[in-house]
Amino acid sequence: MQVPLNQTHPDKPALVEDARSYTYAELDDLINQVAKGLLAGKSDLEEERIAFLMPASLGYVAMLHGIWRAGGIAVPLNTASAPPELEHCLTSTGVTRLVAGDDHLDVIRPLCDQNAVTLLSLAACLSEEDRLLPTFSEDRRALIVFTSGTTSKPKGVVTTHKAVAAQITALVDAWEWQSSDVIPLFLPLHHVHGIINVLSCALWSGATVHLMPKLDVPQLCTNVAAGTFNVFMAVPTIYVKLIDYLTALNPEEAKAITHGFGEMRLNVSGSAACPVEVFESWQALTKQVLLERYGMTEIGMALSNPYRGERRAGCVGLPMPGVTVQLFDDQDQPITEHPAPGEIRIKGNTVFLEYWNNPEATASSFKDGWFCTGDVAVLEDGYYRIMGRSSIDIIKSGGYKLSALEIEGKLLAHPGIAEVAVLGIEDRTWGEAVAAAVVLRPAQQLTLAALKAWCDGRLSAYKIPKRLVVMDSLPRNAMGKVMKPKLKESL
Repeated sequence: MQVPLNQTHPDKPALVEDARSYTYAELDDLINQVAKGLLAGKSDLEEERIAFLMPASLGYVAMLHGIWRAGGIAVPLNTASAPPELEHCLTSTGVTRLVAGDDHLDVIRPLCDQNAVTLLSLAACLSEEDRLLPTFSEDRRALIVFTSGTTSKPKGVVTTHKAVAAQITALVDAWEWQSSDVIPLFLPLHHVHGIINVLSCALWSGATVHLMPKLDVPQLCTNVAAGTFNVFMAVPTIYVKLIDYLTALNPEEAKAITHGFGEMRLNVSGSAACPVEVFESWQALTKQVLLERYGMTEIGMALSNPYRGERRAGCVGLPMPGVTVQLFDDQDQPITEHPAPGEIRIKGNTVFLEYWNNPEATASSFKDGWFCTGDVAVLEDGYYRIMGRSSIDIIKSGGYKLSALEIEGKLLAHPGIAEVAVLGIEDRTWGEAVAAAVVLRPAQQLTLAALKAWCDGRLSAYKIPKRLVVMDSLPRNAMGKVMKPKLKESL
């Protein structure tokens, strides 16, 4: 069993790339050609790890499903990664073959030669040979996606066909995917947001995906104004870019685009906490109430605001279908009195199998059958609200557990602040003091005293930053999420 394409309407467009559309029948045929070419006379790839380095494209989709149909493990790589990062992905998983798009063949060739990895083009993987494709258990390993590696080298998260299918069906059920849906795909395709939430849900449902190798805001907005899409998914950073773009346009131009967004059935924000200010600004511009959700590479999506029902700003909603969620305290005891902060732990068919070739990390990430996310949340009136990563977003100051994400959301409302990262730094009085690293808007200035004065009445006294660093830019990960800068040298 492998994750299937929807075959209900074979003549319906599955993918749109540039000016060309490809039907489900055409895509299915290309996937079969890839699977047969990869088999190269074998009856089953038997979990051979095959990597591919491609942007959002017909070739990417054909490789992903072709590897699955041939019984291999798909290892999608980040097209923006530096050679050392790519080398880690290849060597840590024992990749034997790498398929690259035409633009990446020459770039990746030296790395493949150094590590005895066979480099192939998509064309070299195609075969029209008449042969049967393998059948196998749903427990077969299907996918290795790497974690962001914020605290150590990225780990390869292994997901089975059963877990991939469970992640997809939970989303299709919760967000009421339809075959009439049309969605743009510009998100990175080495993370579950793009692979599962957009691409796989759409192809499972018989929807149409418009492939964009990179985000082109003017072109995207032209299509939105034309009513091309009815579903939209992005990270908060992209919503900020769209808000800035729309507010800079003349009112008539902006009106057509905001109307296009407003007519969609669903706008989703994920991969990072959506600041309340962004949530409210998007609603004011487009009349769309963003649906925010929470997930991880290891579990797919675990929590989501409802498709039908109240969507609360700053909250990630309720457990997804088939997912069990429980908060645990520092003594590993379930939290029963709410609201009280605790680590989110997850059970369900969506949970990953293992970290590739890392049994110690796999074992330490589970307790009594629960996957320990490392994220802290509170349950308020039935909705979960994320406070942040226990390691970097929870500041223990003066006996309180403070959410850096909550403070960041408040500071983003300051008229002079464009970006912000809040973190705790060692303090002999408070244990940890709240520090803010900010990027200012053009021609703006900000002092700590001025920031404290602005925060008075907006934040509790113990949440007001006690340190301020103004920076030219903040570090980001591959998904565009702002990371915590190292401030020791700056303070």
